[in-house]
Amino acid sequence: MNHLLEKIATKEVFPGFVGRFIHTQTMTFAFWDIKQGSMVPEHSHLHEQVVNMQEGEFELIVDGQPHLLQPGMVFTIPSHVKHSGRAITPCKILDVFSPVREDYKF
Repeated sequence: MNHLLEKIATKEVFPGFVGRFIHTQTMTFAFWDIKQGSMVPEHSHLHEQVVNMQEGEFELIVDGQPHLLQPGMVFTIPSHVKHSGRAITPCKILDVFSPVREDYKF
């Protein structure tokens, strides 16, 4: 199925985190536009997550350890591991989740 990203409806999931979502049978792709200074609180989920930094700088804290993510970097977060983050600059991030994020279906 073809998708034109800019035609997919947006949803602000956390303050400053505006996403466009594509769901397959086994994965969710979350294309985020994140405002500078926006934070995602510490949480965990059953989904494996692959963070693909496209633009900006993002501080990702995984299992208590900080990681500075910059364009071109990829970071994996295993299932059920606590993590949080903060946009140091405006960011564009592609997160891939498996299994599907049912809570991101709007």
